[in-house]
Amino acid sequence: MNIEYSENLDKVREIFKGDKFASENGMIIDEIGDHYAKCSVELKDIHKNAMGGVMGGVHFTLADFAFAVAANWQQMGTVALSTDISFIGAVKGSRLTAEATLVKNGRSTCCYHITVMDDLGNIAADVKTIGFHKKF
Repeated sequence: MNIEYSENLDKVREIFKGDKFASENGMIIDEIGDHYAKCSVELKDIHKNAMGGVMGGVHFTLADFAFAVAANWQQMGTVALSTDISFIGAVKGSRLTAEATLVKNGRSTCCYHITVMDDLGNIAADVKTIGFHKKF
């Protein structure tokens, strides 16, 4: 991460504390870049389903949070229109990370690709989100 982004990281973290659902479920912003974000969560019992695996909603929320940060940290106003998530494999590690990268940024819509992985390098989910740039 370059110095410009590093200097902004604390400011961005402060802004996105307002995303209560993500922050109260332990999700944090690790890195930011040009239309890019890497977010993570340390997995705890509250993130598990009845079978002891990680609840699918954790994957989705983390991916959605990474999209929100990547699409908005430089300029607020982008919301998700559509998200497609494919659960690729079981989580074996103790931490999930989501990396959101811009695929296309248009006048009124954008497309981001988000990869959700555990800390052992296993891909847990593959996500595509279409966003809409709201006019304020």
